[in-house]
Amino acid sequence: MAEIIAMPKLGFDMAEGTLVRWVVGEGEKIEKGQVLAEIETDKATVEVESSAEGIVYRHLVKAGDVVPVGTPIAVIAAPGEEVKDLPGEAAAEESPLAAAQPAGQPTGTVTAVEAPIVTADEEGRTKASPLARRMALEHGINLGKVQGSGPGGRVVRRDIERVLQSAPAEPAPEIETPLPSVAAPAVQPSAPIPAAMPLPAMEDQRAAVEKLRAIIGKRMVESKTQIPHFYLTSEVDMAALMDLRKQFNTQLPEEQKLSVNDFMIKAAALALRQFPNLNASLQGNEIVRHGHRNIGVAVALENGLMTIVCKDADFKSLGLISQEVKEMVSRARAGKVRPEDIEGSTFSISNLGMFEVEQFVAIINPPEAAILAVGSVKEVPVVENGVIKPGLRMKMTLSADHRITDGAEAAKFMQTLKNYLEKPALILL
Repeated sequence: MAEIIAMPKLGFDMAEGTLVRWVVGEGEKIEKGQVLAEIETDKATVEVESSAEGIVYRHLVKAGDVVPVGTPIAVIAAPGEEVKDLPGEAAAEESPLAAAQPAGQPTGTVTAVEAPIVTADEEGRTKASPLARRMALEHGINLGKVQGSGPGGRVVRRDIERVLQSAPAEPAPEIETPLPSVAAPAVQPSAPIPAAMPLPAMEDQRAAVEKLRAIIGKRMVESKTQIPHFYLTSEVDMAALMDLRKQFNTQLPEEQKLSVNDFMIKAAALALRQFPNLNASLQGNEIVRHGHRNIGVAVALENGLMTIVCKDADFKSLGLISQEVKEMVSRARAGKVRPEDIEGSTFSISNLGMFEVEQFVAIINPPEAAILAVGSVKEVPVVENGVIKPGLRMKMTLSADHRITDGAEAAKFMQTLKNYLEKPALILL
């Protein structure tokens, strides 16, 4: 019996997704659990797996379509099975593949519908990652003339780097400066100053906003305008934690070494047990206090930002947290993120310490009640018992939703979190 594959819901507030590309073509065989397509949400590009085994009978949407959650996107049928009353049949009949052969007959290949080397969206704009667009803009490269090697022919960073490496270097123009005459008297005027070199033409360039960037921007505007943010900053003595981390890492192989963020995830999850309003969301007229402490971790990628989720972090060891986060980051950077990697977050952490950022504030990720912005660990002079000595300090700033919590409660949460970080042995209990 044929099975309908629908656009999955990959988060509490996900309403729609963009189908980036089909991995398995119409008429091709597919196994249960095999990747069928890639979809793009406001958080990430995610692989959609088939829930059935058989033949991809029909694609019901096209690459680039924005599809509401729950809408059928494909039909999986048994070999030779005839399927009637397909969802979106009228739209599917317009497909060249559907018109070329009777329904139900496998195509055996997708070469006839492969995208050209340089692809463009429906507006005629060359498809490219945000980083590739920025690099092309900086170096004056025409994206329309670049051969894309990314998914669906999309131009990515390596394509721009290839163009830059193959471009011949232009010799610098020679400027002739007259030499002073040996016989000239000492009081003779100096040689004339060479004329200034003409500046290259500098023009403003316009680029359409990427769909993912537009969605993120919309969500952040809604968050800042609809959620009454307030902010609290604390400074943490990190000497004991950094010493404990060093002791662990000297005994661990490279792939198992612990990061400061691993400690932050565990400490935040433990602190949230005592402050359920910081681990909550507002749904209508109700505050939903979540039973799980699922910590979202912001990860910087080549083409943007993604939040991966460490679920039930308060029940996991530092080693397991570190392992899971590394695996999810690796999948995210390889473009192989799983739906469960990015859904279900109840509290988020954004750490820019690796970029030497001392302090910043973050925008709450709806529908969560709070987000923690973590800065770098700095060696600074501190005064203890009237004596100045070197110390390790880190600043962290909490952004919280005033509809769900208040300043006093958030301040107590920050005190509790600071206590865990300054006495890291408590994290290990």
